[in-house]
Amino acid sequence: MKALTEQELHNLAMNIVGKQLEAEGFEFMGVNSKPKKNPQFVCLKDKTLHFIVVRNIGFPKNPKEYDLELMLKVKKQATKFEARTYYAGVGLSNAEDQNLPVFLNQSYIVDYEGLIEI
Repeated sequence: MKALTEQELHNLAMNIVGKQLEAEGFEFMGVNSKPKKNPQFVCLKDKTLHFIVVRNIGFPKNPKEYDLELMLKVKKQATKFEARTYYAGVGLSNAEDQNLPVFLNQSYIVDYEGLIEI
């Protein structure tokens, strides 16, 4: 069994958020899959720009808690573009035992309740 790497977990979190954004009618202007390069998504919806920071959050941490300093930095940047800023924390854990890593081709639990506006 192969545990997913941090980059693979980040990509999985981005796919989950990306599908939600697509379903809600967001138009992707820019996508960045590097975990430390923010924001991950720059989208357009209703003629408004949206900056979205995506983070994979391992169990048992709370996916709704975010790095305030980082988010205020992104918000400051977004303000220059009259954009709205969001945080998307995606909790991913092993479905069999949450204390084990998420393995390739095995079931996992997603703890994601949507975007949090900053």
